[in-house]
This record gives sequence, C-alpha cells and structure tokens, in this order.
Amino acid sequence: MFKKILIADDERDVVELLKVALKREGFEVVVAFDGEETKRRILEENPDLLILDLVMPGISGWDVLNWIREQAKTSLPILILSAKDSLEEIKKTYDLEADYYLVKPVRVKDILKGIYTLSALKEFKNSERS
Repeated sequence: MFKKILIADDERDVVELLKVALKREGFEVVVAFDGEETKRRILEENPDLLILDLVMPGISGWDVLNWIREQAKTSLPILILSAKDSLEEIKKTYDLEADYYLVKPVRVKDILKGIYTLSALKEFKNSERS
C-alpha cells in the first residue's frame, strides 16, 4: 500500500483539495507546484506515487514524466491528472509510461480509485516476483 504521495500541480486549489482528501485517507502528502520542484521532491522525498499535472510552468508534466523514466530510472507509479483530453495527448502520455490517466474535472473518489488500483497492481507485481 502506498504511504507517501507527491501531488504536482500548479493549481493551488486543486492541490489543497487533494491534500486534505488524501490525508483524510491516511496518506502522507508532499506537494510541488512546477516541474522543477517536482523533480527535486522526487529525489528528496522518495514518494510511493506521483499525481502529475501535464501543464505546469517551466518544465511540463510530459518532461517530468520523461525524466522519471529515462534519467531517474525509477518505476514510480504515476497517475496523470490533466485537463488535456485529446486521444493524441493521452496516447503520448501512455507512450511515456504513465500508469493511469484522469481528465479534469474529476471527483476525488475517482482519484482514490486510481490510487488504490495502482497500489493493488504494484502489490500484485511484487508478489509475482517473490
């Protein structure tokens, strides 16, 4: 089960809403408001899951996603939370190895469903390796 979740989104109201909801569910929550801060927080905090917006100032979510998979070389589960809803953008994101994609606006319960789905998949993969 995931314990620490990093929320990376430049919309402070979205971050605050998610932070409260996730803390209520028992998660430790770390936040970042741009791509550079997201990269820094990943290295410093070692989160179990990243909730990532694609459109942020400076370094985009796509660039952060690419950095995670190519340079940081981590299998950090990534749940995309974005207003981008075209099939091309969604495909591009999955091509960069995102794990789950939700289109804003979205209900908190759907985000929680995504988190629990990714957690169950990770546990399943880990049990297969044992």
